[in-house]
Amino acid sequence: MSNYYSKISGWGMYVPERVLTNHDLAQMVDTSDEWIVTRTGIRERRIAAEGQATVDMSLRATQQALERAGLQADDLDLIILATSTPDYLCPPASSVLQDRLGASRAGAMTLVAGCTGFLYGLITAAQFVQTGAYRHVLVVGGETLSYAMDWTDRNTCVLFGDGAGAVIVSRSDQPGGLQTMMLGSDGSGWDALLLPGIGSITPLTPEVLENKGHKLKMNGRAVFKFATRVMVEAVTQVVTEAGLTMNDIDLLIPHQANERIIDLAIRRLGFDREKVMVNLDRYGNTSAASVPLALCEALDQGRLRPGDRVVMVAFGAGLTYAACLWEWQPEEVSEEPILVTNWPVPESLRETAQQVRTAAWRMQVQARAKASDAAMAIMLPLYTFRKGVKKRLGK
Repeated sequence: MSNYYSKISGWGMYVPERVLTNHDLAQMVDTSDEWIVTRTGIRERRIAAEGQATVDMSLRATQQALERAGLQADDLDLIILATSTPDYLCPPASSVLQDRLGASRAGAMTLVAGCTGFLYGLITAAQFVQTGAYRHVLVVGGETLSYAMDWTDRNTCVLFGDGAGAVIVSRSDQPGGLQTMMLGSDGSGWDALLLPGIGSITPLTPEVLENKGHKLKMNGRAVFKFATRVMVEAVTQVVTEAGLTMNDIDLLIPHQANERIIDLAIRRLGFDREKVMVNLDRYGNTSAASVPLALCEALDQGRLRPGDRVVMVAFGAGLTYAACLWEWQPEEVSEEPILVTNWPVPESLRETAQQVRTAAWRMQVQARAKASDAAMAIMLPLYTFRKGVKKRLGK
């Protein structure tokens, strides 16, 4: 059992000033605002300035987080920087960030888990503080994806953007923080999202550059199919393990990759769309920065209050996925006495009732998922037929 609780004591975000709209992209590649919005929900994204890299943005986000937490860089015990686009392959971006922060006491590590990286880092940080090993851990998700874009490939360049989000995970005596979590990976899909030409298996050569091997490649259909499945499974697992249903969740923060993926997942979960945090229309897919950017904006908008339960879920290259259920702590411990009823319900009866409630909800989720899959199976041949007819007619 944990000795302490984990608490997000500070948060911060940074996105570059340059805004790249869908209309701007239409001047660069064969696409349009309507084509992008209807397929992804994205309207614009932020692009790093020349010379601006992942550590630059991570530093700005971290400074905000430290200020909100009322901490100094020397208070940090550990820095976890989640990124797939570090400033250098060597040294680790986390060490560069540590130096620029002046966090001389902190250990530092860079975590590479694709778009899921921030949640891997957040869950890792919670373990350190809940066991009492550390008091304050910085977790950052930062990406400069624009450098890896092929700006002639509309299947990828319309999706991604740059940015960074940071949180301070602190030790707390107050109940709350991380409740349940899961980390997952399906390595059989490792090549669905790939930057093939940078790494020890493929030395960077003129031929690699000419063939754009240093640019991101994606199998969109494989990622979509994977994402819609694991998001539902991951959310269901962490909510069920907490002995809850989606009715008990106050806010869902999904990875901001594609609005279609989000909409399909929440329909299968039977969750209220109004309680889902979505900001991908303004930032696009910022990979490891996606969830912390959405979390920071949700907090700044007052969408999370003390005692609220928030589920965060992500998927990404690897193929990795993760989810966690976090209970937002109250600012102060209540001094009001706890009222005990004269006729208490036996604990065993309460547990049985909760188990029945959770099982019924899980069956509903599975039924909705099967119905959705069946509908897609019926529509796919029709869609393929119509597409073939249009092609033959030259439309």
